[in-house]
Amino acid sequence: MTTDEDKSSCAWEDPYALALRNGHGPVYLRLGAGRRIRMPVHRWYAQPTLADESVLSRCVGPVLDAGCGPGRLCRALLSRGVFALGVDVAPRAVAHTIALGGVALCRSVFERLPAEGDWQTILLTDGNIGIGGDPRALLYRCVQLTAPTGSLLVEVDPEDVDERCTARFEDTHGHEGPPFPWACLGAPALHRIAEDLVLSVTDQWRCGHRCFLALGRHDSASGRRR
Repeated sequence: MTTDEDKSSCAWEDPYALALRNGHGPVYLRLGAGRRIRMPVHRWYAQPTLADESVLSRCVGPVLDAGCGPGRLCRALLSRGVFALGVDVAPRAVAHTIALGGVALCRSVFERLPAEGDWQTILLTDGNIGIGGDPRALLYRCVQLTAPTGSLLVEVDPEDVDERCTARFEDTHGHEGPPFPWACLGAPALHRIAEDLVLSVTDQWRCGHRCFLALGRHDSASGRRR
């Protein structure tokens, strides 16, 4: 039952928070240049897809899911006996993850996190390479979080893009959420940043329309992966 208080809450709640609250969209990401991307809210609440499975099969625990949303990936890993922790700045996303049996913290990946330097896999899927609007800073932070033998599994835009912008979430009625820094990267741009950070692209694959890369550290002296 929806009360008058609920309706009042919905009136001011931003479109992204409402999508998380309701478990469905449509909700769009409006980028600085005007491009609008429909967010796959239904996928966030569904069982892992074939593309998701291609990522999950490459995960070695412990796993940190950065920007976990409602937690479908970290919950799937836990159900398979792989420890995974989700982190997200959206309280509703974290609450949903925990309610369905996942483990999650309401925190930015740039804040202090448990087991820094010991994570074997960090996930940056569903466009989360854009977190903070500076992919280089984000990847550098993720390197700090991973073990020397760890890897980063990153989903990139299927197109050759390299865009930093101020973005907003919006709904079909034109209601907008607050602005935040964001970025969209394709594989070529990620290759360039990885090289700059002395990271190796150890794997690259597509599944349907989605594109992923695996990154690992290099030994700066020998050039071989540690």
